[in-house]
Amino acid sequence: MALPLPPGLTPSEVAFLCEMELVTVVPRQRLESLELLGGTTPALIPPHRANIPLWLALVLKRQKRANISPPPWLHPVALTAILEFETEHSKDAFSPPPAPPRDVSNTLTAPFLPSAVATAPNDALPYHWLELGTILLEVAPDDFEDPNAVRRLMRDLREVRMAKLRAGVDVLEAAGGVKMNGVGGMEVAEGRSFIGGVIDGLRKIGAAKESARKDAEREEGAGVRAGSEDATRGGYDDEDEDMDLE
Repeated sequence: MALPLPPGLTPSEVAFLCEMELVTVVPRQRLESLELLGGTTPALIPPHRANIPLWLALVLKRQKRANISPPPWLHPVALTAILEFETEHSKDAFSPPPAPPRDVSNTLTAPFLPSAVATAPNDALPYHWLELGTILLEVAPDDFEDPNAVRRLMRDLREVRMAKLRAGVDVLEAAGGVKMNGVGGMEVAEGRSFIGGVIDGLRKIGAAKESARKDAEREEGAGVRAGSEDATRGGYDDEDEDMDLE
C-alpha cells in the first residue's frame, strides 16, 4: 500500500517546475525551432542569444552545444545588494519580487515569467531564485564569473530569509498572519512542515481555550441556577414556619 503523499509540493517537485523557467543561452551550434507543447522555441543561431526553457538549456549545456548566461540577479554584485537589503533595510519583510513585464503574452502566467533571462532586473529575486541558482551552479559553473562567491551569497541569503520566515511564524498568533510577499517556491516547500506544525499547534491551543471557556460558562450558569433554587426553597421554609407558629 502506498504511503500518503505530504500536502503541497515537495522540494523535488518545485525544482522540476523550475525547469519551465526561461533562461538565455549562447548557442555553439545551429539548432532549428522545436515544436513543444508550450509553444515553439526560437531557432538557435550562433553567436546570437536566445531564450529557451531551462530544461532544454540544461540538455544543450550537457551536450556542450550551448552556454547558459546567468540572469543579472545571480551576479555577485547584485546578490550582495539584495543581501544588504534583506539584513539591514528589511527586518521583518522580504525583498520585493520583480514586477511582471508589460509585454508578457497571455500564455505565460506567474511564476513562469521571463524573470531569469539576460534582460531580467538585477535588484529582485524571482519566485524560483533558489532552485534555479542551485541548478545552474551545478550544471554550468563555468558560465559564472565567480561561482564560489555566488554559492556563498546564495547560502547567506537562504539563511537570512529562512530566519525571517521562522521569526514570522513565532509571532503568528499575535500578528494574526505571516507576511509571505517575496517568498520563493523552494522556501515555501521547505518551510511548509514547520509552518504547518505551528498552525496546527495554535489551532489546538485555540480549541482548548474555547472548550475551557465554554466549561467555565456552563459551571457559572449552573452555580447561578443552584443559588436561585436555594433562595426559593429558603422562602418556602420561612412561610411554613410562620404557618406553624399560628
